[in-house]
Amino acid sequence: MEWLNVMRIEAIKSHKVDISDSLAANLDGYIKSVCDEDIIIITSKIISILQGRLVSKETIDKRLLVQQEADLILKTERNPYDLYLTIKGGVLIPSAGIDESNVDGYYVLYPKDIQGTAAWIWKYIKEQHNIQKLGVVITDSHTTIMRRGVTGIALGWCGFEPLYSYINKPDLCGKPLRVTQVNILDSLATSAVFVMGEGNEQTPLALIKDAPKISFLNRVPTLEEEQKVVIPMEEDLYAPLLRSSQWIRNVKAK
Repeated sequence: MEWLNVMRIEAIKSHKVDISDSLAANLDGYIKSVCDEDIIIITSKIISILQGRLVSKETIDKRLLVQQEADLILKTERNPYDLYLTIKGGVLIPSAGIDESNVDGYYVLYPKDIQGTAAWIWKYIKEQHNIQKLGVVITDSHTTIMRRGVTGIALGWCGFEPLYSYINKPDLCGKPLRVTQVNILDSLATSAVFVMGEGNEQTPLALIKDAPKISFLNRVPTLEEEQKVVIPMEEDLYAPLLRSSQWIRNVKAK
């Protein structure tokens, strides 16, 4: 058997992060050795905790909190999973990404300025380890419509092109592909989330080496590049389903 490319993922164990910690200290303590063209994965939850994005369950009802945090909320009764279908930051996600796992007595909100945080991590690690090519991805777990279980999704990223295009490249029969692009961000996020785990593994960071199809950038992405992976609702493949649903807009959402 000939191995064309072997991508390696190392989950990194940490202490139980709390609000008194700093992001820089965690990066210094657990990212010990980084090489050019490595990709650092970090879960959004520890970013949120370090930013103090915690809300006591005693102070607010979850439904109200979801309404405050979501951009759009599907108008429906609560489902059997006690979740709400929402859109936040261009992502279709349950309950505006509010998480209750691995913390006691708190709701964990999405991080503030996820792209800015990814860019800060990218710059910090490059300077600390004196490397030129580096990728950073901030991840969360994610569900897929009509499929059980969770995979991963990238919420923030920096350091490389987010998509790999097969458009106009031939398939095995020589026919040019018309629309196929690989979402590198979510592919890496899913691989890393699988290795890092969802329970008490206590591995909120990972290091990916030898990832294929990566075009590294020597700068932070532009706003236009950030939007490459986002599809407006009206242009989405599932637009008929999404647009026929009743969505409640959060007037406070930015």
